[in-house]
Amino acid sequence: MQILAVDGRAGASGDMLLGALIDAGADPDALAVVEDSLGVTYAISETTTGGIAATDVTVCRADGDGEGDETDAPNDDETDAAGTPIEGQGPHRTLDDVLAIVEAMDLPAGVAARATAIFERLDRAERAVHGSESVHFHEVGADDAIADVVGVALLLDDLAPDRIVTTPLALGDGTVEMAHGTHAVPAPAVAELASEADFAVRGGPVEGELLTPTGAAILAEVAEGVDRLPTLSVEAVGHGAGDRDLGDRPNALRVLRGTATGGLRKQSITVLETNLDDATPEVLGSLQETLIDEGARDVTIVPVTMKKSRPGHLVKVVVAPEDADRVARRLAAETGTLGIREHGVGHRWVADRETRSVEITVDGEEYAIGVKVASDDAGGPIDASAEYDDALRIARETGRPVRAVMALAERACDRS
Repeated sequence: MQILAVDGRAGASGDMLLGALIDAGADPDALAVVEDSLGVTYAISETTTGGIAATDVTVCRADGDGEGDETDAPNDDETDAAGTPIEGQGPHRTLDDVLAIVEAMDLPAGVAARATAIFERLDRAERAVHGSESVHFHEVGADDAIADVVGVALLLDDLAPDRIVTTPLALGDGTVEMAHGTHAVPAPAVAELASEADFAVRGGPVEGELLTPTGAAILAEVAEGVDRLPTLSVEAVGHGAGDRDLGDRPNALRVLRGTATGGLRKQSITVLETNLDDATPEVLGSLQETLIDEGARDVTIVPVTMKKSRPGHLVKVVVAPEDADRVARRLAAETGTLGIREHGVGHRWVADRETRSVEITVDGEEYAIGVKVASDDAGGPIDASAEYDDALRIARETGRPVRAVMALAERACDRS
């Protein structure tokens, strides 16, 4: 499995991501469609920051007219061919305006979908900040910000990693100047984006804004948050330069590209719990299937002793955070419980799973049976378990014990 790991200790911005991906091996020729559509060019150069060689990417006017100034500061200091910064403040576009520009680029379907999703995240964040059903983008609606978002989507498509992860992202500290005035770091939109994202954030380590709205939106859409860099065989390392002087710290976003060497995936979950002392066996018997159909990932029902020594049951439901409200409503409707506890957003480590169909021979007859295979993120096998319903059907047809049929299927899967 190919993994792209983002090291978030210097924050992230659109141009830093562009530089890091190109430095890690992405083909910059993939960006030509954006240059042709927007009338811009990506100026790519090598620089040094904090003693580290890094790739610097700036978005320039193709005609070098020098109109505009800085966007997505502090890490997106875009300049035209003459070296004059491109203005990130205009024009003020709506989401529909931006999506029309993206649609007109004739991008590969996956790239267009990813860029669209990133801008939709930005729109939700801005609407939440301003308490409005409709907002105009300022910095992130400018041509250079569009070039950053679509450019990153194109470069990711070129690298085609199976999984993208990011360690906790540094926010910086202090205040930042924006179109609506002076705001505390993190900027309001960044805080909203982080609340929807899987990644974690942390303050510091320096004054100033390190994580920009564009960088936050891109990584919120494409990356899975991890506590530390995963175990992998590194094939390439890329550094994307920012424009801030961090003293003895390099202002560069680092990415590592390589092959996973084995491990489990971290998955965000919420746990719902309720105690029942009057649920009938029929309700309990159907509850697991009902809640799984509603979106729960796991349902456990445990006999417990409740107050006054009454027998009861503890129902524990593992669910994705975004599905928690819907599953809780169904749990209440099915059981009549008056209260459901929620244990925040946590994580669990899970294996990748797939069901394979294998052929087994019983008394000279061929039978197809499903086998659930668990593997780590490098594709290494962890466990194989035959599907019980398939094994039961074959056992009834052949008169063989269920466990014997399951054993045949699991051995056949090991050989395949």
